[in-house]
Amino acid sequence: EVQLVESGGGSVQAGGSLRLSCTASGWIFDDSDMGWYRQGPGNECELVSIITSDGSTHYADSVRGRFTMSEDNAKNTVYLQMNSLKPEDTAVYYCTADLSSWFGTSYGGACYKDPRLAAYWGQGTQVTVSS
Repeated sequence: EVQLVESGGGSVQAGGSLRLSCTASGWIFDDSDMGWYRQGPGNECELVSIITSDGSTHYADSVRGRFTMSEDNAKNTVYLQMNSLKPEDTAVYYCTADLSSWFGTSYGGACYKDPRLAAYWGQGTQVTVSS
């Protein structure tokens, strides 16, 4: 069975950095696009970043220049390096695979395991940024 496991969340002060990791198992990792969603305290769901099978990365306007997504195919792992963190980055961050949507699309409410967004989901990791 396909499984995604995230790690690396935590609490930091504004301006700090965190690196999130997501390890996939049970599928052909190299052929799948991967993405990070986040759900804020107001229940907003936002697509943060995508990496496609050719290694190309794409970012939401809200994080461009501060966040960087990368992959290690040998380890079946993708990463999200988050620098210059702001309080508005506070959210639960979800690793996803086989995405079905794009930046700017919203369906309202919680996004966890919404098949209109992605086929596979991790359990999420909390990121909290204080002022």
